[in-house]
Amino acid sequence: SQNAYLRQWKCKFKDYINSLMVREAPPPDRLCSVCKKDGVYRCHGCFNEPLFCTDCCRIQHQRHPFHRISQWTGSFFQETSLLKVGLHIHLAHDGTPCPSSSTDYSSDVFQWSDTDDDIDDDYPEGPFIPPVRDPDQPAITIVDKSSVHSLSICYCHCPGALSRDMQLFQAGLFPASFTRPKTAFTFAILDDFLLDNLECGTSAMNYYSKIRRLTSSIFPLMVPDRYRELMRAARQWRQCKLYKWHGFAHKDDQPKDGDLTLFCPACPQPGINLDLSTGTVTQSDNTPSWLMTRYLVMDGNFKAEHMHPVNPSDEVSLMDGLGFMVSDDRYKSHLAIARDHVQRSDCNNHQAVNQANASRQRLEATGIGGCACAWHGCFVPYSMVDFQKDERQMNMDYALSQALNYKTNGISRAITFYDINCQYNKYLKDRIASSMYLSIPIGMDIIPGIGLWHVHGHQDSCFVRYASNFIHGTGRIDGEIMETLWAPLNIISPSARGMGTPHRKEVLDYQMNDCNFMKMIRISKSLTTGCTYMYVVCIVLRSGAAFVSLPSCTDLFSIFGPKPFVYVLGEGIKLFIPCLHGSAFDGMVWVPSQTYCAAR
Repeated sequence: SQNAYLRQWKCKFKDYINSLMVREAPPPDRLCSVCKKDGVYRCHGCFNEPLFCTDCCRIQHQRHPFHRISQWTGSFFQETSLLKVGLHIHLAHDGTPCPSSSTDYSSDVFQWSDTDDDIDDDYPEGPFIPPVRDPDQPAITIVDKSSVHSLSICYCHCPGALSRDMQLFQAGLFPASFTRPKTAFTFAILDDFLLDNLECGTSAMNYYSKIRRLTSSIFPLMVPDRYRELMRAARQWRQCKLYKWHGFAHKDDQPKDGDLTLFCPACPQPGINLDLSTGTVTQSDNTPSWLMTRYLVMDGNFKAEHMHPVNPSDEVSLMDGLGFMVSDDRYKSHLAIARDHVQRSDCNNHQAVNQANASRQRLEATGIGGCACAWHGCFVPYSMVDFQKDERQMNMDYALSQALNYKTNGISRAITFYDINCQYNKYLKDRIASSMYLSIPIGMDIIPGIGLWHVHGHQDSCFVRYASNFIHGTGRIDGEIMETLWAPLNIISPSARGMGTPHRKEVLDYQMNDCNFMKMIRISKSLTTGCTYMYVVCIVLRSGAAFVSLPSCTDLFSIFGPKPFVYVLGEGIKLFIPCLHGSAFDGMVWVPSQTYCAAR
């Protein structure tokens, strides 16, 4: 057990701490690990932290310019920079000096010697050193996962050479500006930040604060602040990655609404996982209708608030409408002409209906809402909207309309689950018909449902009308899966609350896309897991056997009369049957308080 290891650790702790202190000192001979000369530089990025002389340190790190090194002062190792050993990063020409450059790189720019003398006071100590003001050999600030570095960059000056920003980009450095770049981010740190943001919900401020502390644990505030540049570069990098992943990087076609997203691989999508025949889904006579049905769940999330932007007219959107959040202009046009129906609930007192007119003046958006596939919990692309006054019908109408039109050409049946569908669905078709911005596919039949958890907060009549137990073709589905999808979004919602409107949408889009991606790569494992699969097979077999053993409806009526009861099929299995009228089930009557139990 883990405690057993800790008990052993208590006996070995002294040995480990002694070994840790030994590593703080150089070897007794203090020789360079390459040329065996006097070694004064220790690299913390190379394996086993070897010692190097100045020349070997520079040569060995020509391909590893972002390693952190320390210099032996005679009594301890003090952090320093590879810039002090004369390291230059040569762009183009496979890392060798440009033949068109007249600069002589054979001599060390800084003329450092391998001695134990005090380090020159002209340069502050630490891994970061201010850029050298040399136009021929400009030093720029490079932010990497290891720390913030100041390194000398040597550009290519050959005729026809790329601009400086493109030379940096081709070398794996993302420039923070385009004309005279003075800051660049490695691709590694941009990937690491985006992954950290997805998995841990780390904000750009907290992430860069960590990088500053890695650079200088004692004086992190002395490290250059590149927080704003990191946020901007991360947005640009996110756009590059999405265009590349979705096949738009190598062709001139521009992505359309929702094209930079992933959707559920198991839900029916004509043209993707369903064959098309003259514009309709090919469906044989023996194909069940539920196989060609789109199952959707609708819900809102009030944790994803957004404050009013400081200067909305100056904001720049990089991927408006290309992800899960709908495009701004068309959505606002819909809201401008949509009528705000003040509808009092004739069911139980539902907060989503009765408080739909609540207003929060300090917020641009009080939350978000949208649709996901009810079976597998994948967000539907281009179907997420912002709320202005809580969860109003005009907001959810737009989200549902977009979801029903997303790759449903030929699908004629959709089952929607919504917490307040008993009220929302009453005049849905009228609202859609009266709006030029709303539409549903021609001939599509929309069947309303309510999730099995929320339906018990409704009146008894709603249970048999909207519970998935009584909707033909739904199978065993709870209709509540979207509640679980808000959890990862709620982690990043606080940091996205004060972002600009386009930036916030891009962050939410990326998070939802990653959620769908993780569902996609895990769905096969979850379906083929031994215990899950065998459990389902066992339940199917036992249910089939139990159904065959049931007496006829006439026999049940003669035994129990016209009252509901619970029929015990076996150990741990019960069948709930509503009231019987004659020899037929009346699914519109359900009186749980009057049920009886019978054992065969």
